[in-house]
Amino acid sequence: MRDLALCLFLFFLAKRVNSVPTKEQFESCLSTISKNPLNLTNYTSGSRIDTAFSESSPPDSSFLNLNFTSLKPILTLKPKSESEIKKAILCSKKLGVQVRTLSGGHDYEGLSYLSLSPFIILNLVNLRSITINLTEETAWIQSGATLGEPYYKIAKTSKVHAFAAGTCPSVGVGGHFSGGGLGAMMRKHGLASDSVVDARLMDVNGRILNRRTMGEDVFWALRGGGAASFGVVLSWKVKLARVPEKVTCFISHHPMGASMNKLVHRWQYIGAEVDEDLFIRVIIDNTKGGGQRRVQTAFQALFLGGVDRLIPLMNQKFPELGVQAQDCKEMSWIESVMFFIWKSGQPLETLLNRDLRYEDLYIKAKSDFVQNPIPENVFEEVTKRFLEKETPLMILEPLGGKINEISESESPYPHRRGNIYNIQYMVKWRVNTVEEMNKHVTWMRMLYDYMTPYVSSSPRGAYSNYRDLDLGNNTGISTSFEDARVWGEKYYRANFKKLGLIKGKIDPANFFRNEQSIPPLF
Repeated sequence: MRDLALCLFLFFLAKRVNSVPTKEQFESCLSTISKNPLNLTNYTSGSRIDTAFSESSPPDSSFLNLNFTSLKPILTLKPKSESEIKKAILCSKKLGVQVRTLSGGHDYEGLSYLSLSPFIILNLVNLRSITINLTEETAWIQSGATLGEPYYKIAKTSKVHAFAAGTCPSVGVGGHFSGGGLGAMMRKHGLASDSVVDARLMDVNGRILNRRTMGEDVFWALRGGGAASFGVVLSWKVKLARVPEKVTCFISHHPMGASMNKLVHRWQYIGAEVDEDLFIRVIIDNTKGGGQRRVQTAFQALFLGGVDRLIPLMNQKFPELGVQAQDCKEMSWIESVMFFIWKSGQPLETLLNRDLRYEDLYIKAKSDFVQNPIPENVFEEVTKRFLEKETPLMILEPLGGKINEISESESPYPHRRGNIYNIQYMVKWRVNTVEEMNKHVTWMRMLYDYMTPYVSSSPRGAYSNYRDLDLGNNTGISTSFEDARVWGEKYYRANFKKLGLIKGKIDPANFFRNEQSIPPLF
């Protein structure tokens, strides 16, 4: 099946290669529709792909390796104004090329900067202003910002405000918000998308729409349904969260063995049920001691309160972990953000670094949602499999709390009540060859297959921000909605149909599309 898909792709590519517009044609179009002289310093040639984040390089897809077969962008544009984005959209329509919008570059399959069809990249790096209104307790954030930038500005503005979003500060706001946005405060304040109260969207005709003018259906779709299917979101208005001046963090490390597996097994009954002020995630990875590979587990926690409240709660709910006051550290909310990226004590300006690299690694990632505690012996098997790889990773993040209070249909993100935690799987490697890629991707797929009986089903859930082309993909502008259901319902469950209907209204010609965008349903 994969060989057939690859042959079809190569045939399609051969037919189109001679009709791809040139860089000069695109620049000519931009100059023609511009009232002002075109500032070409805003544009870079498409002769190579500049990835914003090395780990985002797409290691694999379900039928071919995009890292080797993707077309190069005709142009990479770095607009400095909304009017330049409009020109780019109108010229793309005129010349018949796709638009890939790049916010932070963390798309796990690289769909924000790679494509099987002729395309341009809209890199929003120059559009990242942040305006905070403490009276309203809101902020307007442009899509080119990374999470660390609003975190930093909020912390410099107030000691008792924060924003509930992801733990990695170099992730782009645009993709994170539009895919849901899991984070360390989600049990208390919900997903990042749950706090979005308005947005400014540029549609296929270059119109700028806000919540009122786009309508509630389109606004609903942007908050978890993947905004790249509907247009270019220019900026987001979010509700800030109130936090105490001091929060508490701890991390508890445990080496492989029966006791470690028992702790992870026990955590499953606690993580989603404990006080919503407490977030304890589980990180399973490898370490080397004395030249020998070992598996370890870390329980990393954020508590929205002081240690005087945390320790009695831990003693009551999770005494097996053995956390004591001396294991904990009180800090500000912004310092807890640094704690979660293992950079405690470093300057807060670290959060403004858009390129927080973790070495030049290639990755394959997958995700799951768990609805019932997994048997203890499963973690024993995971430990054995981890010993086969140098850099495997599993992150288990508890749900519950505010997540459960929001209905499955209130936003496109459906993985609410009934799910106790999500899993992110990842494997990394350094050598970019097909042989090396296949070895690691095969290992990841086998682990994923092994976990099948223990995770959600009918359909097996997945988190859209952990993009995974193994689930299925579109094959072009003619991809039917029914074909896309193969992957779409894993991300969005029953909400996928509503997303298709909204797509059919705002972008019936399917101009805004990629290998996992929402096809229109009429």
